[in-house]
Amino acid sequence: MANLEESFPRGGTRKLHKSEKSSRQVVEQDNLFDVSTEEGPIKRKKSQKGPAKTKKLKIEKRKSIKSIKEKFEILSLESLCEGMRILGCVKEVSELELVVSLPNGLQGFVQVTEVCDAYTQKLNEQVAQEEPLEDLLRLPELFSPGMLVRCVVSSLDVTESGKKSVKLSVNPKRVNKVLSAEALRPGMLLTGTVSSLEDHGYLVDIGVGGTRAFLSLKKAQEYIRQKNKGAKFKVGQYLTCVVEEVKSNGGVVSLSVEHSEVSSAFATEEQSWNLNNLLPGLLVKAQVQKVTQFGLQLNFLTFFKGLVDFMHLEPKKMGSYSSNQTVKACILCVHPRTRVVRLSLRPIFLHPGRPLTRISYQQLGAVLDDVPVQGFFKNAGAIFRLKDGVLAYARVSHLSDSKKAFNAEAFKPGSTHKCRIIDYSQMDELALLSLRKSVIAAPFLRYHDIKIGTVVKGTVLAIKPFGILVKVGEQIKGLVPSMHLADIMMKNPEKKYSPGDEVKCRVLLCDPEAKKLIMTLKKTLVTSKLPLITCYEGAKPGLQTHGVIIRVKDCGCIVKFYNDVQGLVPKHELSTQHVPDPEAVFYTGQVVKVAVLSCEPSKERMLLSFKLLSDSGPKDPSVENSQKKTGAVNIGQLVDVKVLEKTKTGLEVAILPHDTPAFLPTPHLSDHAANGPLLHHWLQTGDTLHRVLCLSQSERHILLCRKPALVSTVEGGQDPKSLSEIQPGMLLIGFVKCIKEYGVFVQFPSGLSGLSPKTIMSDKFVTTPSEHFVEGQTVVAKVTNVDESKQRMLLSLRLSDCSLGDSASTSFLLLCQCLEELQGIRSLMSNQDSVLIQTLADMTPGMVLDAVVHEVLEDGSVVFSSDPVPDLVLRASRYHRAGQEVEPGQKKKVVVLHVDMLKLEVHVSLHQDLVNRKPRKLRKSSRHQGIVQHLEESFAVASLVETGHLVAFSLISHLNDTFHFDSEKLRVGQGVCLTLKTTEPGVTGLILAVEGPASKRTRMPVQRDSETVDDKGEEKEEEEEEEKEEENLTVKSKKRHSLAIGDKVTGTIKAVKATHVVVTLADGFVGCIHASRILDDVPVGTSPTTTLKAGKKVTARVIGGRDVKTSKFLPISHPRFVLTILELSVRPSELKGSYSALNTHSESPVEKIRQYQAGQTVTCFFKKYNVMKKWLEVDIGPDIRGRIPLLLTSLSFKVLKHPDKKFQVGQAIEATVVDPDVPRAFLCLSLIGPYRLEEGEVAMGRVMKVVPNRGLTVSFPFGKIGKVSMFHLSDSYSEAPLEDFCPQKIVRCYILSTAHRVLALSLRSSRTNRETKNRIEDPEINSIEDVKEGQLLRGYVKCVLPSSVIIGLGPSVLGLAKYSHVSECVPPEKELYNRCLPEGKLVTAKVLCVNPMKNLIELSLLPSDTGRPDVFSPAPEPKQEERRGGAEEGQKRKEKNQKRREEKEEPQKSQRGGRGKRERQESESEQELVNKRPKKSGAAEEDDSGVEVYYREGEDEVGEPKLPPRGKQTKATEVPRLHLSSGFPWDVGFDSLTPALPLREESSDSEDEQPHQAKKKKGKKERELEKQKAEKELSRIEEALMDPGRQPESADDFDRLVLSSPNSSILWLQYMAFHLQATEIEKARAVAERALKTISFREEQEKLNVWVALLNLENMYGSQESLTKVFERAVQYNEPLKVFLHLADIYTKSEKFKEAGELYNRMLKRFRQEKAVWIKYGAFVLGRSQAGASHRVLQRALECLPAKEHVDVIVKFAQLEFQLGDVERAKAIFENTLSTYPKRTDVWSVYIDMTIKHGSQTAVRDIFERVIHLSLAPKRMKFFFKRYLDYEKQHGTEKDVQAVKAKALEYVEAKSSALED
Repeated sequence: MANLEESFPRGGTRKLHKSEKSSRQVVEQDNLFDVSTEEGPIKRKKSQKGPAKTKKLKIEKRKSIKSIKEKFEILSLESLCEGMRILGCVKEVSELELVVSLPNGLQGFVQVTEVCDAYTQKLNEQVAQEEPLEDLLRLPELFSPGMLVRCVVSSLDVTESGKKSVKLSVNPKRVNKVLSAEALRPGMLLTGTVSSLEDHGYLVDIGVGGTRAFLSLKKAQEYIRQKNKGAKFKVGQYLTCVVEEVKSNGGVVSLSVEHSEVSSAFATEEQSWNLNNLLPGLLVKAQVQKVTQFGLQLNFLTFFKGLVDFMHLEPKKMGSYSSNQTVKACILCVHPRTRVVRLSLRPIFLHPGRPLTRISYQQLGAVLDDVPVQGFFKNAGAIFRLKDGVLAYARVSHLSDSKKAFNAEAFKPGSTHKCRIIDYSQMDELALLSLRKSVIAAPFLRYHDIKIGTVVKGTVLAIKPFGILVKVGEQIKGLVPSMHLADIMMKNPEKKYSPGDEVKCRVLLCDPEAKKLIMTLKKTLVTSKLPLITCYEGAKPGLQTHGVIIRVKDCGCIVKFYNDVQGLVPKHELSTQHVPDPEAVFYTGQVVKVAVLSCEPSKERMLLSFKLLSDSGPKDPSVENSQKKTGAVNIGQLVDVKVLEKTKTGLEVAILPHDTPAFLPTPHLSDHAANGPLLHHWLQTGDTLHRVLCLSQSERHILLCRKPALVSTVEGGQDPKSLSEIQPGMLLIGFVKCIKEYGVFVQFPSGLSGLSPKTIMSDKFVTTPSEHFVEGQTVVAKVTNVDESKQRMLLSLRLSDCSLGDSASTSFLLLCQCLEELQGIRSLMSNQDSVLIQTLADMTPGMVLDAVVHEVLEDGSVVFSSDPVPDLVLRASRYHRAGQEVEPGQKKKVVVLHVDMLKLEVHVSLHQDLVNRKPRKLRKSSRHQGIVQHLEESFAVASLVETGHLVAFSLISHLNDTFHFDSEKLRVGQGVCLTLKTTEPGVTGLILAVEGPASKRTRMPVQRDSETVDDKGEEKEEEEEEEKEEENLTVKSKKRHSLAIGDKVTGTIKAVKATHVVVTLADGFVGCIHASRILDDVPVGTSPTTTLKAGKKVTARVIGGRDVKTSKFLPISHPRFVLTILELSVRPSELKGSYSALNTHSESPVEKIRQYQAGQTVTCFFKKYNVMKKWLEVDIGPDIRGRIPLLLTSLSFKVLKHPDKKFQVGQAIEATVVDPDVPRAFLCLSLIGPYRLEEGEVAMGRVMKVVPNRGLTVSFPFGKIGKVSMFHLSDSYSEAPLEDFCPQKIVRCYILSTAHRVLALSLRSSRTNRETKNRIEDPEINSIEDVKEGQLLRGYVKCVLPSSVIIGLGPSVLGLAKYSHVSECVPPEKELYNRCLPEGKLVTAKVLCVNPMKNLIELSLLPSDTGRPDVFSPAPEPKQEERRGGAEEGQKRKEKNQKRREEKEEPQKSQRGGRGKRERQESESEQELVNKRPKKSGAAEEDDSGVEVYYREGEDEVGEPKLPPRGKQTKATEVPRLHLSSGFPWDVGFDSLTPALPLREESSDSEDEQPHQAKKKKGKKERELEKQKAEKELSRIEEALMDPGRQPESADDFDRLVLSSPNSSILWLQYMAFHLQATEIEKARAVAERALKTISFREEQEKLNVWVALLNLENMYGSQESLTKVFERAVQYNEPLKVFLHLADIYTKSEKFKEAGELYNRMLKRFRQEKAVWIKYGAFVLGRSQAGASHRVLQRALECLPAKEHVDVIVKFAQLEFQLGDVERAKAIFENTLSTYPKRTDVWSVYIDMTIKHGSQTAVRDIFERVIHLSLAPKRMKFFFKRYLDYEKQHGTEKDVQAVKAKALEYVEAKSSALED
């Protein structure tokens, strides 16, 4: 026990025995910073102890110095902790917080809510009232710099930049929390705050629970008079007071604040202080115990020890301290964990209640050279001695620029450094230094250093809706308001500025006290050389300067300068001309040059003027001279010009006749933007242009224009020459001179110009003016406002304002003009020498040409060449290829659509209705339906549906009508309504028309270019679908948030979806977290959203904002950004450091996906499987989507059959980016690695076409096509090799060759699946070298020649069999050859001779060579057939087989003949015998009519006489024939039943005998052997019949069995199956009826089995009426509920969901009290992926069922959710149930089972942990512990198992101890 007491002393410090006290009195005396005195006694001790221990003592000495140094280590941020009480000094006071200086150069912050509870309450009242309270003082009135305060550390936070921030509290409840009412004693020095004003004094909050402290007015008078300037105390006032009197055991306390009492208050032993409640700021009398070079160790209050570091020694007594010396000390801080007490001996702290006098340092900011180091402290910093002998301190973080660069060796005492004084620590009376180079070089250290008007450089920190935050210095940040980002208002600042950019600003305002810095980025202000106005006194009359208009009023403009100085420009001083409406001329934020007229500094009034002196100055005479020189040509004059030279931007011309040089820009060559470059290209030097207009002239050149619209305006005299002639409402024709962000400037022929602002530029919403107009474009403008004084006018370019009459006639005129110009260009081309150019000039739309296919490109387009002109290029797009199969070298007829005169190409079409036009007369003004065939910029070419004639119509109805939304744009293939204006094609080759209303446009026909159409349609569908989803997500309230990109927010998870999580933020805002923004590294296969739970609080970073209406991500500068749904990220990396905001300023979604390279691996999240388009839709990020074509998801047929089962919604998938032909706005991905169709690769393809006797055409993603030869379909040839294939079937292909555009493929399993080692029955023969003499080969008949038969042996290898080698029979007729050897027949041949020289292979089909029957052998006699059904049936079969051989159609058709079941079996078995191998069938499933039921798959098992057959699960696609959901385990499909054996054997025997009968008659010996064999067979059959375990093989057998066991439903069902297999439906029904009559009425289950089988039968083979009748009877004879449930199962399994749904609705009405029905219906709904419906079913069930059933039903639904629905929803149901019924162990058990099956190991362990901590009965707890242990043994490690055992032991011990108690 004694040892324990030593190790763990009770009650804090142990009392010392007398002997110990006496031994401790001997203290070493050292002088501070003097090590030599300490060595004396040590040396003496060494001599006494002897030389043996010298080394040991040295080590001990070193250790002791080190430990002393560590003991006296000064305070650092790391040594602070929450709850630590510390003395501080108020350094700075702002409205919302105090900056407090702490000992050892530290500082902290006190928020306004941490003063006291009464003050916080008053603040809340003020906020609620929204008016300031009279009796509430502001923080600067409560606290002043220099005031000493007792603080407690409330938190230590880390800022975003990674720096630590110390949060403090001066609230007495937290500071004095360690005191209790009983501990209060008179004389105690405490701090408190005034909590309320009473009649005779004040109630003071001293923070001690259960104590009321009162300060009387009498005791407060002196303090109020001297220190409070006579004002009464207010709530929150901070006081240092002494306890005068304690009453009621601490319940009531009287206080005093008199200076004499407070300053003389010492802490004494009588006051019973201990280490727990010792407070900072207390004065104590102490005794020096030990003096070291690092400080002093003191004893105080008898039992306590404390430390004084060197910073807090009295400077005058430094070095004169000795042991046992008595000193006065002030407690600075007490560490709550280590209990170390730090004290100060500085005189400033020895007078409580007195503030510190020195609160700043004169040389702040000074840079000092060669400052020596006095001492270095490892974790805190270094002490330096300045030149005047004063000590200064540098924190460790300021000793170097980075932690890596820090070197402790460089700070040995005596070393010198360059540093800068950055701050002053009031608590230590020390200057604080920094050695960082960046700080030393910084131009500004504090806000005080920045002067108004200074140009400063900074770094952009963040872009906010209200402006840009800029970092100017280490601790200095400034704001550039939105108005000051540029000379004009910026809409999208993030396009110009981004975080990290260096910017140059000018300071507008700097308030150091409020730490407020406002700057400007306006270039005019930053670069201005004019004097600045920073105060009213400096504004002298006549001074000219730059300012910013901040307000425009009727009386004038208010202009603001620096330091909030502003003045008024009266209306009469705005301009030399009268300005009636200043708001129309000036705008807020405009930078202007002003002159000061007068200033009154006392009234802060200033008058300004925009009329500057320079405006009235004399004009430059040189300008007048130049005008005289060029007076020959006037503005608005029409001239003829000659082309001198072509430049990039236009034509250098000479004005005739004087050859005056001038310039004609390209846009001014035509009114049509597309024709300008054409004219520029084909006009040659020396060409003359007539009627060209002179637009403007300057010193250097004359500007000309050839626009017909402007020329005709001038000729007609409709061009006003001056502004006085123009009236509002006039329509003028001009051209776009320049385009600005705020509008478009339009110039007119006379030289006048006007502005069309953005708002009246178009009837459509304008975001970017450059999208609507281009420079040089001809426009019609309506004058809306004329300002003669400013020589300005405002214009409207809206179509509604600028209409020139009927839109149809305008459209027709523009079309005629455009085509006329194109005809002029053709005439220019015909003057060229080139044959190609002349041919193109003569070519017009509508011409039909003979062209040769030159090349078929990857995108599906075709390039043709023409024989007469070899260089002529004709191009047909994929749409104009019209789905035709074309190959290089083919000749085709094409029709010309358009001639591209720049690229020298001709656009043509292969569409037959265009090539073969119908001659038909057309009437003028008649309406026709047309299909768009070609689109140009200003017109389109369409074809008339009825005739095929080509028609041109204009795409624009007005000169201003140039901008169309995507939805308004026409597309090739789209239908339009046209009104004809001409009936015959003119010189242009086109009939002219105008388009009818856009509402009569039709979508593109499906058969043409369907892919393009589908893509667009699909995208639209998806957009609509997503919009619906967004509607559900959006909050209906239209609140505006003030958040910006990059902000951190906290919210609560509202809902967890598969692909995203919805978060509710403060004030009801909604945010969304995409699955890609939850984890940094997402494990493939997991769903990140499952890591978040609904109701959980999360901290996220804003990365974007999505518009509620358009679902687009908006830039932060967008006006609607404040209404967006915020896109958030909770990735740990993005929360800690840098984050990647969403790209919101890309012009199109395609730009966003350009960052991805082909072959790059990305993680995406599965969204859904599009069944129609056959692709997987995935999300890579919130704004980037992807598609995975089905064929690129897997190489497994199983996955491709049901891709939606392979992937769960929200699951992370790793995919590879695919390069070719990426769809718009979507990233194309692959799950099978980089997609390369190269030789040797295996890829999945889709059968496109089945070509009889040739092979397959297979399509791949991205338009690639391949062909499979007949010889590469399988490793084993068959009679009908193509019957297993149909269009759209997916096949696994091996790429043999990519030499041609069409790939060569193979489907042989030896190629596609190398791992399979099946025998290759028919080897590949690719060349003559693969063939050897004597070899037996199989091949397909190609054709029959007059003397031989050609047989294909391989894709390019043919063999020849002469007639003499075909058959041994008499040479038959040619017709017999054609009939018996049709094309495609499979034959076996022997190679007789191989001649590589002649490329000849001779073959023989003779039976003697091949061992096969003769190809012309006569058909066998139908003796065997007679036994089974007479000669007629056999003859029928023979005829049908014969007919089948004659057919050359697709093999599937022959399968659908009217043959009976047995005939089909015989024909198949015949083929098997010929082929000597089992036939495989894949497509046969599709041909199954549901009536002809026979065995197809795995026919090699047919002969096994085992009934019932082995239970194999039917494939999902097969419809179950007969299924019993209860009774016996019998297979649901009749396909797998064994057919009747005798039939099969006889058939085989008869067909086996065929070839032998054909050859020769049997001998006597052979007949004898056969007879013996037949007898043995007969005896075997007799024995089998006697065997009781024999399986039935005929109807008689079944009859015998059911007589012996009449009540066995299994026998009756097998009997039914026997008849169904033979497609004898009626017999099967009769058997069922017999069974129902025969089975005893007591055997209810057996009868029910038969009823269910009969229902199944009627469902498959009967009508709805027959099924209803059987069902009604079954309900009468059985328990109704069971029958209803069985029929519902039958409907569901046969995919009759509608009928099943109706039946369930009936059941819910009839059996609403049965929980089984509700559970079954829930499973049905969930099985159809209707999660929402299942939730409603559960609600209905709970309403209908009694309360006792509720838990069971809820648990069952949760299980169903686990198995079929949403796992997260299932967990939520379980959690809700268990929160209500925590002791339902059955529910816990089911929850555990389900989580083990469907959840993660972590989730399972979490549930187990919760269960074993429940308070259940020991027996139940034992059950759960055992389950937990079993689980860990199976899934966990040995460590996990031991942990469970330990928990079980702990539980047992706890139980036993509870029992003992």
